[in-house]
Amino acid sequence: MEYKRFGQTILARMDRGEEIMEQLECIAKKEQIRLAHINALGAVGEMTVGVYSVEKQSYAKNTFTGDLEVVSLHGTITTKNGEYYPHLHMSAGDEQGHVYGGHLNRAVVCGTCEMVITLLDGTVERKIDPATGLNVFDFGN
Repeated sequence: MEYKRFGQTILARMDRGEEIMEQLECIAKKEQIRLAHINALGAVGEMTVGVYSVEKQSYAKNTFTGDLEVVSLHGTITTKNGEYYPHLHMSAGDEQGHVYGGHLNRAVVCGTCEMVITLLDGTVERKIDPATGLNVFDFGN
């Protein structure tokens, strides 16, 4: 992985075999990112994404393997209890045009991943919403 910072924007290239969430965390911690928007594209050979059930207050995880073209990868970096907290969603399509997606847990790059991290001023904490069980934005800090 390599990246370069341009003011409030970071462009990153993740390479074959690298795991996207791990590499994003490395960048965020090195650059001390507290609040940002993420946007990316590329190709992965494996991804695990989840779909949240509000009723059960848990995720069903699905793992997909093969040549998958990242159609969309976006999300945020915030903080929870003052610590790094990523929240990303990803969709990727296979050779037949089937697209799979959801809350990103893990994705291993098979070609490249080109990521744009837009840094935002300030900090937004997360708090648990008792009605849904989700960690939501907390603007009370």
